[in-house]
Amino acid sequence: MAGERLQRRLAAILSADVVGYSRLMGMDEAGTLSRLNALRREFMDPMIAAHSGRIVKLMGDGVLVEFASAVDAVTCAIEIQRQVREHGAGGSESNPIQLRIGINVGDIIIEGEDIFGDGVNIAARLEGIAETGGISISEDAWRQVQGKVAANFVDAGEQSLKNIARPVRVYRLDLAPKAASEAPRPTPGPPGKASIAVLAFTNMSGDPEQEYFSDGISEDIITDLSKLPELHVIARNSTFTYKGKPVDVKQVGRELGVHYVLEGSVRKAGNRVRVTGQLIDTGSGAHIWADRFDRDLTDIFAVQDELTEEIISALKVKLTPEQKGRLARKGAIDVEAYNLFLRGREQALLQTKSNNAEARSLLERAIAISPDFAAAHAYVAFTLLNDYTIGRGDERSLQTSLEVATRAVAMDDEDPYAHFVLSLVLLWRREHDRALAEVQRCLALAPSSAEGHLQLASTQYYCGDPAGSLETIKAYMRLDPLYPEFALYFLAQAQHSLGQFDAAVATLKRRLERNPHSETT
Repeated sequence: MAGERLQRRLAAILSADVVGYSRLMGMDEAGTLSRLNALRREFMDPMIAAHSGRIVKLMGDGVLVEFASAVDAVTCAIEIQRQVREHGAGGSESNPIQLRIGINVGDIIIEGEDIFGDGVNIAARLEGIAETGGISISEDAWRQVQGKVAANFVDAGEQSLKNIARPVRVYRLDLAPKAASEAPRPTPGPPGKASIAVLAFTNMSGDPEQEYFSDGISEDIITDLSKLPELHVIARNSTFTYKGKPVDVKQVGRELGVHYVLEGSVRKAGNRVRVTGQLIDTGSGAHIWADRFDRDLTDIFAVQDELTEEIISALKVKLTPEQKGRLARKGAIDVEAYNLFLRGREQALLQTKSNNAEARSLLERAIAISPDFAAAHAYVAFTLLNDYTIGRGDERSLQTSLEVATRAVAMDDEDPYAHFVLSLVLLWRREHDRALAEVQRCLALAPSSAEGHLQLASTQYYCGDPAGSLETIKAYMRLDPLYPEFALYFLAQAQHSLGQFDAAVATLKRRLERNPHSETT
């Protein structure tokens, strides 16, 4: 009807077809149809229903399915391909039924029970370029499933798809069994230690710009828990990959190898702050502890201390007097200075030239309010070192970074991050023995510091101890199971130095699978 408004919605679209359908039909029409019907009845239809999919249409050799969730679409596709591969779809070894699957997330047009539009067309074209028995997904789909689906995504680059105006970045799912050289699936933390992952606290303030504050609370709790040798604490790099996504704590437990997950939220309004937290057993899904803190913003440090103490108590960890003193917050840090610090730290961790400048501006304002704020000085030193490494040669930045990092350590010898940054600076200055001493001090203060372990591994390598470096990298990967791909370079470096050439090659191949654009250093 003219002028009638089109009905649209966002959906995940799965398009699948049978590889070599015409050839199979030519060889055995009745048998192929029988096997294809059995495949749909026994595997595809039940799996689609289990993942809340809607079959839009069946073609002779394919199917089009709509899902409300990209995670459901990709998980369903993986399971279908696995079952088809394992059971051979009832065919002989020479002529098995095999599928190609394409998945896209996009806007679709609804017309009765049918769907149309680029969202559908792209899924169909992705199916056409998928490998036999494989799955190809668009970048839009990949963004939504990253970190939520237990499968390896390989970036296939931008592809020109037939009748699609713009190139589409494609990711292929590697469904092959993992090589023996690949890192093992994380297992629960070391014997005798409770293992915990602190997820990014949810910002409930109603203002997206307050995200830095809820993230900062989460990171401070990770830092505090990392100081206890009785705990195995997962790094922010891994736990923050779940940020803003629906979380299944049992899945998090499996993916990160932890017994417990801490979830929480922060609501900041005017001069008041509300922090909630809940500790969950990843095996049973049971809540071990939960509490809520409503305080004035000026009491934020007391809130963090109380929350951390209650978590430690729930985990049945008994603190020594020395540990209690180490966890207690030192000095009178102004709340406004702390706010500036959190904003500056977020910018510093982005590690770009412009973010370094913004971070330094915020951190220096924090220092102007609280001159003895050691952590703020440490992050200023970190930004200066970043300027040096980005610019590759500004000796003034390196020298100033050394001076500021040294000052931070002098202000608070028990701040692990200050020792970490000083070790980084010294390593770039090729003062290897001093760098080793500083990072060892960092790890003595925070045994679960993932960044400290990675820095120790690098320092050990340059101190001529590749065997020690290799063991430290493995410890680092247990603390940061979703480690960035450059960590594989350090692993390959140590393996190569120990004459483990095949292992080094396999490690570098894994790095390229994760990021085909990786540089060699």
